[in-house]
Amino acid sequence: MTVLVQKFGGTSLQSEESISKVISHIKYAVERQYKLVVVVSALGRQPDTYATDTLLNLVDWSVPFHNEREMDLLMSCGETIASIVLSNELQKNHINSTALTGGQAGIMTTAEFTQAEIKNVDTTRLEKELNNFDVVVVAGFQGQTTDGEITTIGRGGSDTTAAALGVALNAEKIEIFTDVNGIMTADPRIVKSARQLKRATYSDSCNLANQGAKVIHPSAVEIARVANVPLHVRSTYETKNGTLITDFGPEQSITGIAHKSALTHFKIEKKEHRDQIFKKLSDTGIQVDFSAISSTGLLFTIPKANTQTAIGLIKDLGCKPPQVIENCAKVSVVGNDLLSGPIASKIADELNEKDIQILQSADSHTTIGVLIHEMDLVRAVNLLHDTLQLSQPLESGVTN
Repeated sequence: MTVLVQKFGGTSLQSEESISKVISHIKYAVERQYKLVVVVSALGRQPDTYATDTLLNLVDWSVPFHNEREMDLLMSCGETIASIVLSNELQKNHINSTALTGGQAGIMTTAEFTQAEIKNVDTTRLEKELNNFDVVVVAGFQGQTTDGEITTIGRGGSDTTAAALGVALNAEKIEIFTDVNGIMTADPRIVKSARQLKRATYSDSCNLANQGAKVIHPSAVEIARVANVPLHVRSTYETKNGTLITDFGPEQSITGIAHKSALTHFKIEKKEHRDQIFKKLSDTGIQVDFSAISSTGLLFTIPKANTQTAIGLIKDLGCKPPQVIENCAKVSVVGNDLLSGPIASKIADELNEKDIQILQSADSHTTIGVLIHEMDLVRAVNLLHDTLQLSQPLESGVTN
């Protein structure tokens, strides 16, 4: 049998209209003789009743929650409900379907509750169900341990679930349906001239995701890349082609621009406690980005929400109070062989000319990043998108 994996996010399942679009995509694939595994996220977004954050608010999750096993039991409910709702709708539309939890679908994980990792996928049950049903709807974002404990695999986990199942089943393709029609050259919510990428490489897609583009989770791209299974990012609400992610993308130097906001910039004058600082932040679950070590000290950024916690940890190590700049944003240009031309200097010149202060910068062959004040974010992204001619069709766009 030829297997196709489809993943639908929560916004694709939050209304009768959107569910009808989901069913039409599934029906089209079934009519083409595919056997489908459909992975679903929780229904809608907060304050929707069964969205993950809504469920978390039932137990006041903003204060320390000491029983992470029970937290996973709670968080897994949204996806389980979504799988049953969609399977029921498919049956009402005369599509032969059944629903499984992540554990029932064979997703085996580590026992690190709320942040489990997939160890392997046992496809025995899935293959049996695919012999009896045209569609198996699987609850994303979750799995189980060898002891039968329910686990969740972190935000973006439904993308990761779809990729893991697609690889395990040797699927022809993994389709990720979302509310935009593929990967764009920038966030279309702030750059009106952003252009859809018809094709992209695994590497570019993963880099864009890691730098803040939220269309697809980077772990899903990496899982598909290792097995060389194509990923297809599409809109739930359209029938257009979207973005096909494979080993082969267009020949271009610059692929797109991604950004992260709500960051805090830290500067610590001495670097003696460098390793202890990073370990403390890591142990507390604080994600460090843009780290740099110089002769004068240590620089890094963290999410703004963790600012006071980080300041306290640093003081506890006996360091001087850090210099802190809140309300920062990181803008990253992603592509290939970016150091072979004047791209970095062009970015710096354009921002300086428009009085956009660069607080920190870093570059590599695949990413050039600058840290700026968040109030300049929209202006900076639009400026660089225009300067690098990313709204132009590839044939006439800048490639160096």
